[in-house]
Amino acid sequence: MIHSMTAFARGDDANHAGSLTWEIRSVNHRYLDTSMRLPDGFRSMENDFKEIVRKNVARGKVDATLRFELDGAEKQTTISLDDARIQALMTAQSQVQSQSPDATPLTVSQILAWPGVVKAEETDYEELFDSARKLLVETLAELVEGRAREGARLVAFIEQRCDQIESIVSEVTERREVVVDGARARLMQRIEGLDLEFDPQRLEQELAIQAQRLDVTEELDRLGAHLAELRQILSSGKAVGRRLDFLMQELNREANTLGSKSNDAITTRFSMDLKVLIEQMREQIQNIE
Repeated sequence: MIHSMTAFARGDDANHAGSLTWEIRSVNHRYLDTSMRLPDGFRSMENDFKEIVRKNVARGKVDATLRFELDGAEKQTTISLDDARIQALMTAQSQVQSQSPDATPLTVSQILAWPGVVKAEETDYEELFDSARKLLVETLAELVEGRAREGARLVAFIEQRCDQIESIVSEVTERREVVVDGARARLMQRIEGLDLEFDPQRLEQELAIQAQRLDVTEELDRLGAHLAELRQILSSGKAVGRRLDFLMQELNREANTLGSKSNDAITTRFSMDLKVLIEQMREQIQNIE
């Protein structure tokens, strides 16, 4: 199935330690570019998380954000003090007071605010790594599903434009004889208006040359071949964005050549319609993985 590069997914998980939340956004990009925003305790896992993304996503700019919030019960733990640091602080205070009796003793709040006196409760992040990995895989699965749904809409849009292009190619093909006959009639009118004698054989040669210049059979055939290749690629179900982008360049080249060879207002209009449809497809293909 063809995947879009544009999608968003969110995953949540809660356990005894707290709650984990992954938010993943992806947009179009020339290759896979993964950006991670992680809490301090999870930064050592960045490369592992990026590898998980790489196994699930082939192309696009992926922004993944992990949020972690401690459980309420964990937040209400008792305060742990560093007894050795407090004793050292009291000893230092006694030494100061022995030399300066008027020195004001430290208050309880000052002691508690002293660096290192209150020991921070450390969260065991190791046991959370597996939960974060599992949640990332689940969130990426949701992201991939979203990219697939959007990809299906893009395929339907492109196939609709292919149908329109094929209809135009068919109409231009049917007009080829009309265009050549019209060019012949205009040339004959000019010659007759000049009231000159002319060599019928030379006239036929000139008409043949002009008909060759107006012949767009090759361009129409290549347009048809490119459309067939485009449909085949869309049905392959692989990461085909770059190949489709190249095909858009080829289709646009043929449409330009068709317009430059045109000596007919209707065919010129068809050429402009082709370029509009091809540009519409190209804009959407930029989002295909």
